[in-house]
Amino acid sequence: MKKTILLLAIGFAAITANAQKVKEADVPADVKKAFSTKYPTAKLKGWEKENGNFEAEFNLDKAEMSVLIDAKANIVETETEIKVSELPKAVTDYCAKQYAGKKIKEASKIVDAKGATTYEAEIEKMDVLFDSTGKFIKESKDND
Repeated sequence: MKKTILLLAIGFAAITANAQKVKEADVPADVKKAFSTKYPTAKLKGWEKENGNFEAEFNLDKAEMSVLIDAKANIVETETEIKVSELPKAVTDYCAKQYAGKKIKEASKIVDAKGATTYEAEIEKMDVLFDSTGKFIKESKDND
C-alpha cells in the first residue's frame, strides 16, 4: 500500500512538474519581449511553465503553435501543428506498423534553436517523436 501511494505521488509530481499554467503577469518581461519580437502578429492563447522554461501557446496565420523560451529569453524550440498528411512517409509507415489499428490524432513539426527538425505524432494519449528523416526516437505519455 505504501509503495502504491508513493508511486502515485511521484507520478503526480512528474505530471505537474512537466507543465503548469502560468499567469501572464508571472512571465518575466524579457521572455514576453522575446515572444512579441519574434511573433508580433501572433494571437497569444496562454503561458505554461515547463521544466524551468516558459511556453507560449498561440495562433499565427491560422496555424496553432507554441514556442519554448528559457528564463534568459532565448528561444529553445518552436512547435507547429501540421496535418497528419504532412508527416514524412517514414513516420506514418512506422505508426501504421507499430500502432496498428490506432489513428494519429495530431501531428507537429518541432524546430529547435539550432534548426534541427523533429516530428511528433499523437496516438491515443502517447506522443511519438521522430527525427527529420522519420526515424523513431521515443514515445512518452501525453500530458495535455
